[in-house]
Amino acid sequence: MAGAFGMLPSMTDLTRLLLEARRALAVELEADLQERGYPDLRPGHATVFLTIDRRSGSRLTDLAAESRLTKQAMMATVDDLEARGYVRRVSDPAEGRAKLVRLTAHGRRAASECRRAVQALEQRTKRQLGDRRYDTLREALDEMSGWIEA
Repeated sequence: MAGAFGMLPSMTDLTRLLLEARRALAVELEADLQERGYPDLRPGHATVFLTIDRRSGSRLTDLAAESRLTKQAMMATVDDLEARGYVRRVSDPAEGRAKLVRLTAHGRRAASECRRAVQALEQRTKRQLGDRRYDTLREALDEMSGWIEA
């Protein structure tokens, strides 16, 4: 490792590259969602649209676990989507005190478009990297995600 005025360690370079790649993908996803008629959606909203049970809804804790987010982060995302009219909270018929997050009609349309936008982004990324490099990247990122869970 280098000193305070020397070269930064390679892990910082990796972190910077991962953050820049995340930002580039987020900008592209946001632009795609805007073109699809959802200028108020942000890339962070995709976590709900990609994990929610579109028929019966999902509990907030399940959405958080599936998305690998904290309950607090998921609550803030759901609050935002609820304020925008994409989701609503309803009582869980299986357990009266629990709440389900359900998509509104507007939310179901947005969820479909969000899924299409994410799939299109993945396909563009795969075309740019090529099958082998894309698969290697996915495997490496999946493995890294496992470290976080452990």
